[in-house]
Amino acid sequence: MLIHTLKSLIATLSVGLMFTVADSVQAADPGIGESTITLGMSAPFSGPNGAYGKEMKEGAMAYFAQLNAAGGIHGRKVELLALDDGYETDKTVANTRKLINEQKIFALMAYYGSSPTTEAMKVFAEARVPLIGTISGAGSLRTPVNRYMFHLRASYADETEAIVNHLVGLGITQIAVFYQNDGFGKSGLDGVVATLARHKLKPVAVGSVERNSLDVAAAVTQIAKGNPQAVIMATLYKPTAEFIRQMRKAGQVPQFSTLSPIGADLLVAEMGAKEAHGIGISQVMPYPWNDTIPAVKEYHKAIQAHAKHGNYSYYGIEGFLNAKLVADALKKVGKDPTREKLVSTLENGTFDLGGYRVGYSPTSHNGSRFVDLTVLGRDGRVLR
Repeated sequence: MLIHTLKSLIATLSVGLMFTVADSVQAADPGIGESTITLGMSAPFSGPNGAYGKEMKEGAMAYFAQLNAAGGIHGRKVELLALDDGYETDKTVANTRKLINEQKIFALMAYYGSSPTTEAMKVFAEARVPLIGTISGAGSLRTPVNRYMFHLRASYADETEAIVNHLVGLGITQIAVFYQNDGFGKSGLDGVVATLARHKLKPVAVGSVERNSLDVAAAVTQIAKGNPQAVIMATLYKPTAEFIRQMRKAGQVPQFSTLSPIGADLLVAEMGAKEAHGIGISQVMPYPWNDTIPAVKEYHKAIQAHAKHGNYSYYGIEGFLNAKLVADALKKVGKDPTREKLVSTLENGTFDLGGYRVGYSPTSHNGSRFVDLTVLGRDGRVLR
């Protein structure tokens, strides 16, 4: 009788242990291994905007290399799977499905572009996979708040407000807008129009260019008719360079100002320092050459060690800080991370990334409103 009772007790404990182990296995989200955490990224690494994605990825990989060399996050090394989307919406959506369903990543980071991210949002939000850091300031990605998307940078509305207020403060009121005909460009246009309205002004002319196109002739004709004192450009570096060249050929020499996605180093490389001189650029990251800022100093050290060069850039430091934000949030989550724990940790936290601070709440996933106005000097350097 006693032996039978002991056998029954052992059998019961064994079944209970099996269920406990099974529950533990089921509790782990995809992308969390015994020694690794796997993250996913989609950005352009080819095509006319491939340089943007490459700089971003390099910054992120430099941070993770530094992090992993120091032991990773609670004993786990971080792996980043980065897929090329060529700045094409369909490819971004396909990459998102692949990263979630096939590559089994834990979380996403550092997506590029307003329209591609808007469409990808339908995929990762439905799968309840968080995306941390978007290279986009589009208002449509911020309102209403999506529980699974967290922004590192300021919005285009923040950038355009700073530019317009600065220009009007200088007495410049005849302002035109040149924008890319997609989510990014339209968000920039909306921001300029809204801030001008607060000054009881309207754009004197508006022109556009299609994404991944250099056909700016119609926009030049339209905007030249307005004879603007300044043109605010919500476009990327290749169409921006072509637009400025053609405007100058048409005898138009307004103050040209553009938003942070331009990539200052890429614009200078495209135009040459002499032709790029004087172009204003709003920035949403710390000045990447000022190593008195802790985050910048850390970025310099990581790039030198990982990439073996000192070619710093705004996209590079954004990728670096994006990776650091993900890592800091995961450290706060603890040794047993889940996607929902990561979301809750971000929603209820502030993060000092080395002098660049971000904070979130359940009602706001806008990490920062930091905007810095800069201008390109005679030698092509970014001046503050």
